[in-house]
Amino acid sequence: MRPLEEREVMDYRKSAQEVLDNIGGADNVVSAAHCATRLRLVIADNTKVNKEAIENVDGAKGVFEAQGQLQIIFGTGTVNKVYEEFIALSGVEAATKAEVKEAAAQQQNIFMRAIKVLGDVFVPIIPAIVASGLLLGIMSALNFMASNGFIALDTNNFIYKIADLVSGTSFGILQILIGYSAAKAFGANPYLGAVVGGAFINSSLQSAYTVASEGVQTMVTVIPGVYSFEWVGYQGHVIPIVIACAILAFLEKRLHKIVPEMFDLFVTPLVSVFVTVLVTLVAVGPIFVYLENAILGGIQFLLTLPLGIGSAIIGGLYAPTVVTGLHQMYTAIDLGQLAQYGVTYWLPIASAANIGQGGACLAVALKTKSAKIKGLAAPSALSAFMGITEPAIFGVNLRFVKPFIGGCIGAAVGALICSITQLGATGTGVTGIFGILLCLNQPLQYIIMFAATAIVAFAVSFILYKDPVEA
Repeated sequence: MRPLEEREVMDYRKSAQEVLDNIGGADNVVSAAHCATRLRLVIADNTKVNKEAIENVDGAKGVFEAQGQLQIIFGTGTVNKVYEEFIALSGVEAATKAEVKEAAAQQQNIFMRAIKVLGDVFVPIIPAIVASGLLLGIMSALNFMASNGFIALDTNNFIYKIADLVSGTSFGILQILIGYSAAKAFGANPYLGAVVGGAFINSSLQSAYTVASEGVQTMVTVIPGVYSFEWVGYQGHVIPIVIACAILAFLEKRLHKIVPEMFDLFVTPLVSVFVTVLVTLVAVGPIFVYLENAILGGIQFLLTLPLGIGSAIIGGLYAPTVVTGLHQMYTAIDLGQLAQYGVTYWLPIASAANIGQGGACLAVALKTKSAKIKGLAAPSALSAFMGITEPAIFGVNLRFVKPFIGGCIGAAVGALICSITQLGATGTGVTGIFGILLCLNQPLQYIIMFAATAIVAFAVSFILYKDPVEA
């Protein structure tokens, strides 16, 4: 890092002008905002961006693309000043982070927009899943220790009973949570979405969890002799609920336009919810239940391949999917596995991928002779170990390529260990160092995975990495 006196005389206007010049000028800027450390830009034509030149802008600590945004790292206290000058020079209207994300989404193709929608649906409910998942892990660990004589556990204790109650709540009402969040993401009334989600786990339906042992108890006839559907709830399923809420939003928005205002309050909610549930139960739901089961079955097949080969492949390819933004749909996989198996085998692999990139980034921080690279790599490595990998991936590892590969190799080794030890997490949303809190029933396995991943990623990256000539 530069000495303090040098940083104090930084010409923020000059830095902003250099950024503007190297992104193709003001006409190439769709939207601009900043967060605590980064200038976030949505660019019309990315071919006009000179990333190498931007990296050499005074004060810039790195540049990367993520979620359709060009993000330039300036650091806390600096980015806001550069941003002010950038807005003044470009004449671009200041925007919020949410507005920038929306503008970025409009620049993406249909497939990536769909992936983003999944992220918008599942990310808001992660805290609820984390809360129950952490408690579930703690309860599992306590019960394990009690059953093996390590501790005496009073299951009649009121604290234990309340903790046990809370630990299962989020998963018991998961479809309602998804319904609320999905409806909100699609622009429908979220409370109607909650009703739709609740309808699919209504006690009038046979619980999906009993089908394996009891078989389907009731078939409902739509066309006699031609078509019937199973009168079974959607416990354990997430994608059909998302699709149902998309249908809900479609109906609600159009009914608001055609139903007279004086009848809108009564007609629109009733028709929207009823038709959505009807269409989903009769036709749409069974299709997506089948597809979801097929996807989860395929993933589970890979995870259970002999010698952990499938898991190693998934672990090695996980970070590249982060680069493309595909990782936003992985929460759906976590939730699907939690519903079907009681644990998710996907999250520990995701954790290994994050740890691998952290180990690789740490290797760069310790080996580089460049103060600028070291100043970016060291905090980025720590962030990756905490589960936030974007700074490490885009700011350091992907920039120098070889550390990124080293991180992927470390992740593959970690994922292999996950498979061999059958490491599963009781929730989702927490990876890296704190991911162990979701694996308290298997803490030793998690520690072994963490250490092996970090060491391999660090060693490979340390050997391969060389400072660029200009560093």
